[in-house]
Amino acid sequence: MKTLSLISRYFPIWVICVSILSIYNPKIFIWFTDDMITYGLAGIMLGMGLTLKFNDFIQIIRMPHWILIGLFLQFTVMPMLGWSLAFFFDLPKFFAVGLILVSCCPGGTASNVIVYLSKTNLPLSVSMTTISTLSAIIMTPILTSIYSGTYLEVDSLGLFLSTTKVVLIPIFVGILFNIFLPRLTNKITPFSPSAAVILICLIVGSIIGQGKEIILNSGMNLFYSIIILHFFGFIFGYIFCYLITKNKFVSKTISIEVGMQNSGLGVVLARDNFINPSTAIPSAISSLVHSVMGSLFVVLFKEKNIKVK
Repeated sequence: MKTLSLISRYFPIWVICVSILSIYNPKIFIWFTDDMITYGLAGIMLGMGLTLKFNDFIQIIRMPHWILIGLFLQFTVMPMLGWSLAFFFDLPKFFAVGLILVSCCPGGTASNVIVYLSKTNLPLSVSMTTISTLSAIIMTPILTSIYSGTYLEVDSLGLFLSTTKVVLIPIFVGILFNIFLPRLTNKITPFSPSAAVILICLIVGSIIGQGKEIILNSGMNLFYSIIILHFFGFIFGYIFCYLITKNKFVSKTISIEVGMQNSGLGVVLARDNFINPSTAIPSAISSLVHSVMGSLFVVLFKEKNIKVK
């Protein structure tokens, strides 16, 4: 169990190492491709479903205004930032759409790890991740279609079906396992966080490896835009939430949720719904960037001896 804890605790380090290795020698990771990426993300969502219980949804009832604030910021601030940065940096069409797509994705399970390490509000984080992920079945296709309209026509139905396949169904199956096979679920769940880290690393490594030449020849504009996207996601998430709630504890949690996207979902949606494979590259780089930033925010946000009311 100690090894499993190390895998999830040092998630950003593994992502950085995988990204460097993939640029140096893509063959290490590019075997993990096509349907394996889709099944990998579905496995992550299944693991998330296995950890969900009715008590998690009771948390949502206890703090609906916090959830609504977080959802509003998640699906307004980030998509607007994504579109604005794509326009400002004049990104190539496939990178612009990829950046917009990842900015329209929900919060990722990695945010729960960062919230846990920073000792902020974990129940709120889990609730927000759950609700934003379920909301993404509708919101991500619609927002991507709206904001990408200036670049190309987006198949909203295709995005909706892909999101349903890799998000809703695995999570629902995980919840059913938790309800009807609790003993088996209890044996599996300790492995879920570390399995999620391994799968995310494989997905990131594969996409970066496949797009190595494009990444190296794309200049720094793509990296700048992704860094700014996540940085301002963290900052605006905190500022806007604090102005409304006057609660630093809650604001830090929502900041992490808003600033960290489900980049794995972005990779799968880009790969399954756009002809140009380079559309998935912003999502892969996003996973690296927000993981590193999240680690920095652990230090900045870390709370001591605070109890959730």
